[in-house]
Order: sequence, then structure tokens, then C-alpha cells
Amino acid sequence: MLITEKQLIDDLKASKYKPVYLLTGEENYYIDHASALFEQNIVDEGFRDFDLIVLYGKETDMSTVLSHAKQFPMMSPVKVVLVKEAQDIPTKEWELLADYLQHPLPQTLLVFCYRNKKLDKRSKAYKAINDNGCIYEHAKLYDNQLPDWIGTFVNKHGHTITQKGSVLIAEYLGNDLSKIENELSKVFISLNPGDVINEDIIERNIGISKDYNVFELQNAIGRRNVVQCNRIVNHFTANPKDNPIQKILPSLYGYFIKIMTYLQQPDKNDTKSVASALGINPYFIRDYATAAQNYSLGKLASCIGYLYEADLKSKGIHNSGSITDGEILKELVFKIIH
Repeated sequence: MLITEKQLIDDLKASKYKPVYLLTGEENYYIDHASALFEQNIVDEGFRDFDLIVLYGKETDMSTVLSHAKQFPMMSPVKVVLVKEAQDIPTKEWELLADYLQHPLPQTLLVFCYRNKKLDKRSKAYKAINDNGCIYEHAKLYDNQLPDWIGTFVNKHGHTITQKGSVLIAEYLGNDLSKIENELSKVFISLNPGDVINEDIIERNIGISKDYNVFELQNAIGRRNVVQCNRIVNHFTANPKDNPIQKILPSLYGYFIKIMTYLQQPDKNDTKSVASALGINPYFIRDYATAAQNYSLGKLASCIGYLYEADLKSKGIHNSGSITDGEILKELVFKIIH
């Protein structure tokens, strides 16, 4: 059966074990965290050399996995057989698991970490796992879901974060939840209980400039603030490693698409509906309303064309090699705001 993270944690705390668990989905962060629950919390630390078996899909096969699963625990009430990178076990071998699950050993928890893809739901193995065990699956988070995820993560650790701070981290670190967790963990060390994480704290601890970042560039473009645009672009040009054009162009593309979406909303006063359509927090609606006053649909279409040209040049196409990424960015922003 399919279970949520909360159900999984609650069951393990209550020692309500199933003979088999499939941890799967496109978001490896959740697979890793669920895997750690089995690795660190089921078998007492002093007994793990005996009753915690960790295998890797590339280095094992299903027969070996099941051989371990059929052996009784030596010291602990239960035994955990944890198979990481289970997607590397050949597909044809998974039928052996279906046979084992007809009469599984109750004292064994068999855990498969199946990353980056899914076990065929039509297979005998998947059906057997669904009937006899638990399936924990988590989809990849969309980029527009990251700020809310960051806010929730920070709240769980006894702090809050500004809306702008969440967006800055999401834009800077991208859709890598493990990396976001690591960077925020560094921030938590310097905080007192209940502290609010703002842009100044983020700049000091993570290194994201509160004044010179893609988010501020978007806002400057939206307001057609020529001076601010030039300041930010000059900063990017002087610090290309921290602000690669390959990260800036996709962000600007998404920004223009959101403005186009805003312009086409039938009721722009319905903040909740508009925010949902744009995939943003309602807090930022006013920024898009301002941009929509400065850019028509036709101009936005041209801007997307400029982005396409800049992308080609940054990859060496239509570029003799004498134009740097900084110069490409300066030309792009000039065309956009004029």
C-alpha cells in the first residue's frame, strides 16, 4: 500500500513493521531520509554489525538479497536488509521477490531504495510489494514549490524565514533539496531559538547577495529601472563564477512567462487565483502587476526571442568567440528594457 512520510515515521516508531518497503520516486532527498530511518533507528547500534545488512544494486543480485532476508536475526528482535540503488538489480530478477513475499520471514524488514525511476506497476514484484508491504513514493518538487518547502523546513527547526529569503535560496541553490538542507543547517547554528532568517543573514551565512541576484534583476527589469539593471549586470559580469549566464537565462525565461500568464488572467483582483496560475506566493503578485504595466504581450514575446539568441551565443552559436558571457548579458538586458 502507498504510505505518506508521516505514516512511515509513525509506524516505525510504534514498531509496526511490514516485511517489505519500496522507497521510490524522482526526489532522491526523500528516499535518502526514509532510508536513514531504517538504517539508524530499527536495529540498536550495538547489534548493527549482526542484524543490519546494507547492499548495493550494482554489487548484488536478488538471490543474494533474499538469502539475507531468509536468515533470522542474531541479536536484535528484527533484522533490516537495506538495498540501496535497487534500480540496478536486473528487472528479470525481481520476480524472485514476488515468490519470497508469498511466505516472508516476519523478523526481517526488507527495504529497497529505488532511485530516479519507478518499478513497473504491472510487474509481479510491484503488486506483491503493494499487497504485502509499503510503498513510499515522492514526486520531484517543481521550482515554484521550493520557497514553500524552504519555509516549512525552516519552521520545523524552530525558525521562520522571510518570503524574499525563501525565493533567494530557491533561485540560488536550485532544485537540490539536500544542498538546501545543508546550507540552512549552517545558518541554524548561528541563530537563537525563534530567530527570523532574513536576507542579511542569508548573505552572511550562504553567500547570496541580497542586492545582486537574479531575483533583484527580475524586479529591476520589471520596473524598467535602467540604473539598477546596469548595477546588477555589472556585478554579474565581474563575478561570472557566482552568477553564470546559464543560470540567469532560465530564470529570466520563467519570469517572462509568468508576466505573460498574469496579463492573460481574467480577474487580476483575485489574488489567490492569480498566484495559483503563476505558481508563486501571493506576496509577490504586486511585482508582476508592476511588470505587466511595463511590458505588453508583444514585447514579452520579443524578450523571449532575445533570450533564445543569448542562449545560442553563450553556447558558441552565432558567436565568433570574441563575445564574453558578460557582454552577452549586457546586450540582452539592454534589448529587454529599451
